[in-house]
Order: sequence, then structure tokens, then C-alpha cells
Amino acid sequence: MGKKRYAVVGTGSRSSMYIRAITTTYKDVAELVGLCDSNQSRMNYYNNVFLKEQCDNHPDVPTYKADQFDRMIAETKPDVIIVTSMDRTHHKYTCRAMELGCDVISEKPMTIDVEKCQQIIDTQKRTGRKLTVTFNDRYAPRNSKVKEVLQSGIVGEITSVHVEWLLDTSHGADYFRRWHRNKANSGGLMVHKATHHFDLVNWWLNSEPVTVFAMGDLKFYGKINAEKRGVTEFYQRARNNPIAAKDPFALKIDPSNKEMMGLYYNAEAEDGYYRDQSVFGDGIDIEDNMGVMVRYRNNAVMTYSLCAHCPWEGYRIVFNGTKGRLEFNVVEKRFVEGTSDADLTQFGMREMDKDKDGIPPEIVFQPHWGKPQVIEYSCESLAGHGGGDAKLLKNLFVGVDEDPLGLAADFHDGAKSILTGIGANISMKTGLPVKVQELIHW
Repeated sequence: MGKKRYAVVGTGSRSSMYIRAITTTYKDVAELVGLCDSNQSRMNYYNNVFLKEQCDNHPDVPTYKADQFDRMIAETKPDVIIVTSMDRTHHKYTCRAMELGCDVISEKPMTIDVEKCQQIIDTQKRTGRKLTVTFNDRYAPRNSKVKEVLQSGIVGEITSVHVEWLLDTSHGADYFRRWHRNKANSGGLMVHKATHHFDLVNWWLNSEPVTVFAMGDLKFYGKINAEKRGVTEFYQRARNNPIAAKDPFALKIDPSNKEMMGLYYNAEAEDGYYRDQSVFGDGIDIEDNMGVMVRYRNNAVMTYSLCAHCPWEGYRIVFNGTKGRLEFNVVEKRFVEGTSDADLTQFGMREMDKDKDGIPPEIVFQPHWGKPQVIEYSCESLAGHGGGDAKLLKNLFVGVDEDPLGLAADFHDGAKSILTGIGANISMKTGLPVKVQELIHW
């Protein structure tokens, strides 16, 4: 059997994971035949720098502008299109690729609203093409272990779930300086980011959302919020800006960073997209604090909160069951380097450090009677979404013989995850609960 042929549409930073995998680790079974993007400079970076330096001096790959997508498929004849473009365009390339006879691998979220989701579902049904959505968090060993524990039945029937997700003032802030800051592009964090979390809960519970109710606001980022806190100096972007030099939230790109320079700074003249916009500027219309309640088909209820300006990053998840309670605590980053106006010593406090402060076990089962039990798991590496990226890529390009945990996600999973977020967006706008089954037709 010959190599499977892949083309990538959308060559921002997220595409690098797939391009590197195809041209290095899986080059014996995969071939990269085309790149497509609205920005030629980004594609040039991959050919002139990335493929040469990080991909074993791989030869140049044919490039096509966004309006030449059909031509790329006709000329390069890919078997699979990998969609890593801006979220609001996912449906466009996904549907067209399936119509032209290609299977599709789509980055999450599958799309951002009801209409686009229905278009994808209808096109897949009409064409019969395979559509995979890349939920790499499923593949992280700690998340898989939680699935395994729940699937074993030791927690019993799950009655309620609480999810608290914290994005720190580095990672969380980044969504407010990029194109994600506009809901028309990303669906907001309820869709772009929380699709990961909602998919995990769907998968862990082996269920799907029925009713969604949500509240959320922009409470920290944005110009109005900064003004309330006494900020008087504002800027639109950080590059060459003396005000930004004093702002710990500003993105300051090192000129020696070839990827950031090649994909963004050196490409911005072509389309006017600035990677380093101010998180306290005008025009941000997504929320940074959100709370959601969801009832699932199996009658479990989830309470979910997401905050995008926390001092540390990670998540706390609790499953209450008829046989006990499973607690899942993950600290992904303990603190963000930066300046602080707080004098900890006046309160008798000290900074946490690895020598004096242990990190608690991640997964703990507390039966109704008896001592808590620490659940161990093995993981070769925590790099790339908790070790999930490498396992996902192997699944995509090689496949697996057995999948007892149901790691592989198709368009049904992609739709069910975003429908929680889409329902939350509708609920925040209307103030009413949303019946998910009324949003789309399978």
C-alpha cells in the first residue's frame, strides 16, 4: 500500500504539529502534498525554514492561496485534508473537501455555531466521507486513566460533576490578544477552548448534553475593565510601543524566535493581522469568566466554571457517584513569572517552591466508607497536552488495532462538544436554558 497523501489548510502555529509529524515520524506512511493559506508569507516560512530545519531538510511543498483550495485538491490529489485554519472557516474547508472526495481531519472546534455545524453534518451524511476531530486531551494518560476508572464502575453511577478550569495570565491572556478575541472568529472560549473540556465530560460520562444554562461576562480584559482599575495608558499592539514595554500582559516577541517572526511579524504586512494586540484594547467581545450548568442524557448534572486570568493554570474535576467520589486535580503551571505589587511578607506569607510545597496526588478515589485511594498512572512525557499530542498523531497516521476507551473522535463527538458551548453562548445572550436537541438535526 502506498503512502497516504495529506494537504494542510491554515498554516498558523497549530499546523506545525501535523506538518512535522507527516514529514518526519510518519514519513514512511504519509506524504505532505500541499499547503493552503490566505497568507503566502506563512506558507513560505514552512518551505524556507520549518521544513529545512525541523523536518530533515524536506523539499518544498506546493503552496496555494485560500481561493485556490479546489485547485490544490485537483492538482495534488490528497486523500486527506487537515483543517487548521481560523475556527470560523473550518466548515468551509471541511465541507468542500468532503464534496471533492477527501476525508478530513479537523482541529477542534469542529466549527463555531449552529448553522455551520448543521452544514457539516449534512455534507458528511451526503458524501459519506470520514471526518475526524482532534481531541488530543482524550489521549493524555491522566485523562485516559480517569476514563478507565469511571468505566470500571468503582465510582458507581455518576450523579454530578464539577469542573473548574483555570487559565493563567500568560496562556489565558493570549486568547485576548489574538483573533480569538472576537466571537465571530472563535465562538468565544465557550467554543474554542471549552470544546476540549465538554468533550472530555461527554466521553468520561459516555453521554451527551440535553439542557444547557450559562452566564458569562468580560470582567477582567478589555479597555473598560482596565479603566475601572485605574489604567490610563492604552495601546493597540506591543511591537515598538513604549507603553507595552511596561505591561506584563504584553506579548514581546524575541526577534530570534523564527516561528513567531516567520508566521506573524514577517507576515502581517500581507493581511494586517497583529499577533501582539493589547488584551486591554477595544473590540474584545468574548467572555473571560463563565459559569455553565448542563444536564446530560444519563441525568447527571455538571457545574462548570472557566476563568481566564488566574495566577496558576490547571483544573479541578470531581465526579460524585453512588459508590463514592473521584477527585481529579491537575496543576499544569504553578505560577506565572511577572511583577507583583503585593508584599507577601507583611501577611506572614512566603512563596511556594518545590522543596517545601508538595503537589497533591492528581487522581484520588474516596469510597463512601474507608480511606481515600490514590490512583496511579504511567506517562512517558507530559509534553504536548499532557502527553496527548504524540498519542493522537500515532492514531491519526498509523491507526490502532484496539480502542477500548473510545479515544478516536468523529464528527458526532465534534458536534456534541461544541453544542454545549454553542448552547452556552445562546443562553448567555438570552438568559434562558437551551435544549440542545432542538439546535440541530442528525
